Amino acid sequence: MKSWWPSRRARAANDERLAGEAAAGSAEHLLRRLEWTVIRRLDGLLQGDYRTLMRGTGLDLADLREYQHHDDVRHIDWNVTARLQTPHVRVFTEDREMAAWFILDLSRSVDFGSGRKAKREISAGFVGVIARLLTRHGNRVGAMVYGNDVEAVIPPRSGRRHVLHLLHAMERRSAKNAPNQKGMTRLADLLKSAAILTPRRSTVFVVSDFLSEPGWELPLAQLVRRHEVVAVRLFDPLELELPDLGLVPLTDAETGEQLWVDTHDAGFRKRFARIAAQRETTLRETLAKVGVDALELSTNDDLVEAIVRFADMRKRRVRAGSSNPKAVAA
Repeated sequence: MKSWWPSRRARAANDERLAGEAAAGSAEHLLRRLEWTVIRRLDGLLQGDYRTLMRGTGLDLADLREYQHHDDVRHIDWNVTARLQTPHVRVFTEDREMAAWFILDLSRSVDFGSGRKAKREISAGFVGVIARLLTRHGNRVGAMVYGNDVEAVIPPRSGRRHVLHLLHAMERRSAKNAPNQKGMTRLADLLKSAAILTPRRSTVFVVSDFLSEPGWELPLAQLVRRHEVVAVRLFDPLELELPDLGLVPLTDAETGEQLWVDTHDAGFRKRFARIAAQRETTLRETLAKVGVDALELSTNDDLVEAIVRFADMRKRRVRAGSSNPKAVAA
């Protein structure tokens, strides 16, 4: 007798299809909200100057200036250098059709949020805004999505539909749909993969909370040699300072380890804050040492103001010809 009930495999396929449609609808809703609440405000504040966020190298010579530390030695003009006895580099007109890559750390630790938003939501908002701003001007954006490993590579393309595809991929890798993570994040593996899969010079946004196994500094420095790299660091205020809540359980989102702590103990809270501050200082010094700009995004802050401050900082650095990277807190 033929059964009218769908098989287990058919039900699973149908559930997966429905989940995909829900994620696609969520991505459309998110992008539409960002276009109305964030991008419209940025259009007026940035005045269309998307090059403050993404600079490239073109073929048209625009200017000559003295060599600065960390300048690309391939741009040295040896004739001018020999004539003036001072190293000078060529400055080129920026190419309007460059590719940008989002290197996305979507491991379990980015699911944390002590307020209304988690770090994952801040990540999706930043990616949606920057991707939409860049693709509207003809640039192409791609992404690498990391969970337990590099789980998806989205080749660079332009257009609103492609931005939706990118956000959809992030939504599908949510905590609800993601497999259980085993062990800590290996950010070094993600950065090594990015160096291999992005052969052409691009602008690379590394979006992560940088809670990872050690050893990611060298792969990041190697990525900087070829690309213009921006570190977008996600954090929550509760990761920096604990409130007095009494005896509470703390769970490591990536390893599953759980520990009961007495937050009523003022000495414990001070030690926690001191260790967190040391970690912050070390992270900022490391990013500055390898030569990347850093945008710090908190779960409690306004995305528009953070992006505008970051764009202003980069604009001032370009005008001054400085090569010293800085961190901008949201």
